[in-house]
Amino acid sequence: MSDALHPRPRGLTLFELLIAMTILAIAVGLAIPSLDTLLRDSQRTAAVNGFVHAIFLARSTALTRNKAVSICRSTDGLTCTHQTIDWQHGWMVFENADRDEPPVRDANETVLAVQHRWSGGTITSNRRSYTFRPHHHGVVNGTLVFCDHRGPTEARAVIISAVGRPRVSRRDSDNRPLRCPGG
Repeated sequence: MSDALHPRPRGLTLFELLIAMTILAIAVGLAIPSLDTLLRDSQRTAAVNGFVHAIFLARSTALTRNKAVSICRSTDGLTCTHQTIDWQHGWMVFENADRDEPPVRDANETVLAVQHRWSGGTITSNRRSYTFRPHHHGVVNGTLVFCDHRGPTEARAVIISAVGRPRVSRRDSDNRPLRCPGG
């Protein structure tokens, strides 16, 4: 009999299919922890970059509009929250026309940017607000530490110099390891 009359069956046997599924399951099992790390790193990076962006916006607006501009903790994007709430609940950047300290946003003061809650971890700071002033350098320095459940080894700090320049670091301003709440 010729092969043309009786073609050979194409496809996988049950055994071959089980082997392929086992290899796929192992590959996915190995990839999931890496994907979780990638996701957490990107969420932390987005939060850090959001605050760095807020600093650059506040600094440049203070100079171009010749007004004080403040960054404060805010849960609603309209008012500053000066209680013990940490920064992960959100913040806002606004023109602080009356230069009050701690900053309080009045009805006539423009909100420039709002960052809503970061649910990926905690953001702690040694300052409750940051105010940038035009044409004179006040003390703006401070440090914010962004932590997630992985703890201090994966934390990042935004360190703001006395002239208001931010930098991102894996260590604090004294070159010590970062500390996270509860860890």
